[in-house]
This record gives sequence, C-alpha cells and structure tokens, in this order.
Amino acid sequence: MYTMDNYSIIANILIINKCCRESHLLKGDYKMNFIETIKEKAKKNKKTIVLPETNDIRTLEAAHKILEQEVAKVILIGDKDEFAKGAEGFDLSKATIINPLTKTDLDDYIVAFYELRKRRGMTLEEARRVLTSNRLFFGVMMVKMGEADGMVAGCCNSTANVLRPSLQILKTKPGTELVSSFMIMEIPDTPYGINGQFVFSDCGLVQNPTSEELASIANNAAGAFRILLENEPIIALLSHSTMGSARHADVDKVVKAVEIAKEKYPELALDGEFQLDTAIVPEVGQMKAPGNPVAGHANCIIFPDLDAGNIGYKLVHRFAKAEAYGPLTQGLAKPVNDLSRGCSADDIVGVAAITAVQAQLEEQE
Repeated sequence: MYTMDNYSIIANILIINKCCRESHLLKGDYKMNFIETIKEKAKKNKKTIVLPETNDIRTLEAAHKILEQEVAKVILIGDKDEFAKGAEGFDLSKATIINPLTKTDLDDYIVAFYELRKRRGMTLEEARRVLTSNRLFFGVMMVKMGEADGMVAGCCNSTANVLRPSLQILKTKPGTELVSSFMIMEIPDTPYGINGQFVFSDCGLVQNPTSEELASIANNAAGAFRILLENEPIIALLSHSTMGSARHADVDKVVKAVEIAKEKYPELALDGEFQLDTAIVPEVGQMKAPGNPVAGHANCIIFPDLDAGNIGYKLVHRFAKAEAYGPLTQGLAKPVNDLSRGCSADDIVGVAAITAVQAQLEEQE
C-alpha cells in the first residue's frame, strides 16, 4: 500500500520527467541520441578500456573507431602479428597492444592472481597457465592491477565466460548485495519511457532470481538509470498478472519482491506486479490499475526471470528497431561489460563509451 509520501515522490518524479521532456523540445533536441551524449561525457576524461577479443574483426574495427572518435584509450590483448591482417584498413597506431606472453611484469600479475585465488586451490603454475592462455582473465587482471579502467568483451564469448573472471578477480562493490545486468534501450518514434529510453533488467545474468534478488535488481537498475540517463526512474516489476489478476507461484514471487523493495528502498518510485502494457501505457495503466501512480509511466522495467528479460529486449531490439546497449553489469567493483554475440562494431564502441563513463563515476566515489 502506498502512503502519501510515496505518492508525493512519484508525483514529483513525473513532474521532473515531464519538464525534462519539455525542455528538450524547446531546445529542439528531444530526439537527442543517448549514446552520443555518453560519448561526449567519455571524451571529457578519457579512460582506458581493454578489448581482449582481437581474434574478431569487429573488435579491431571498434578499436579504430574508439580512437578516431577519442572516446577512450584502448588496450588490445594479443600478438600484433597474428591480428595484423584483420586490422588492414584500421588505424590502431594509438592503441596499446599487450601480448601476455611477453609482458615484462607478467610475474607480478601471476603472483597477484595467485594470491586472489589460492584459497580456492590456485597454484602459481595454474595462475600462469590461465593468464597466458585466457585473454578474458588477463584483461580483467589489467583492470584489477590499475593498468586499465574497464573491459568490454562478449562479441565471441558467452556472458558466463566474460563475467566469470570479473566475479573471481574484481568481486562485488562494497555494500552490493548482487551482481546483475541491465540493458539501455533507445526506441525510436515512441511516446513511452524517457524520450523512448528505458532500462531493462535483468537480461543477461541472474537466471531465476528470488524475490529478494528481484528487489536488489530493481534497486541497482534504478541507480543505473539515474547515472546514465540522468532522469528519475519509475520502476515496474513485470509479470503475466496485474495486481492479482492471476494466481500462480511465479506471480507470488513478484508480489513478494515488490513488498521487499518498498520496505528496503522506500525512496524508489516502484510498484507491481504489472503486465507490460499496464506498466508503460497510461490509458491501460489507469484501466487495469486505477489510481496507481506507477502504472502507465514506467521507464525502468524489471523482468521476473532471465528468459523473459532476454526474450523481451531482443524482441524490442529487432521488431522496434531499437538501439540496445548491453548487457551492462551492475554491482562489480570495477566496470566490465558484456556484449551480445550478434553485436556490431558500433555496438562495441557504444558499450566502451558507457564503460568509460562508469569508470569516471567509480573514480568520483
């Protein structure tokens, strides 16, 4: 049940978001591209981003574009002679190219990795083998050792493979309950969200979250929304049911998550359980959940499980021709972000820019 304070919070957020949209309209930049805004932020304090997948031409093209656009400094991992042919036509002269096998301080990396994992049975020999054969682990160690500010990978690796070294080496940010992921979705020609922009979560990591985990995901997604979209989130937890219209254990999980989130994060404009149309379409929201201040206004969408999240974002990406950035991680000690294996070089550039901005914010904390 909402108190008057809850209603006031949501009413104020709706007013703020409306004013932001009207301000953009007056300036003529209502359709301002999200990623271009992020790139401009990244340029102001250039960070160093590791791109380990140099065996894929999309990575090499993305590195060329990142450097050309001055979005970030770039480290490429691998043997330059091995990927030189694939790099033809790309200017990588300003990239730092690191071959783990010939890195002068490799032993320092090996010892540091060993110290992190020795309680799990890691030996120095195993640490050397992993770091010299697995570029994802080596890239994350570069972030850990302070040679890089973030890493972007996943164009030819699974999410599990990208995030495994991140969780083992970087671990979670202090005070974070759960590492999860989110997507930034930018949908053309739609009245919904903030200028067509949404955060979708979780779409790439937590398979079947508990009620407690869903509440944590909602809180993390709200933080990502504020930081990257610079607006106030209005959060809807989705289900196939709206406010008790169906009965099932899956619905109960979402209902419980809403209760937990409202108790733990009372400052959030959050509610559910909602069907998608109830969450984002004002007319449907007021018909199915009359008087509910979140219904019909959500811009931060929390899916009940990974199946729904992954399917949902890909449907919007393909059918609505939306720009989709991510899956981006939330909750790691330092930024490491995943890519869809169907990504383009431009997608890699966009995620690298987001990673750079996340690194800027980590520096400020």
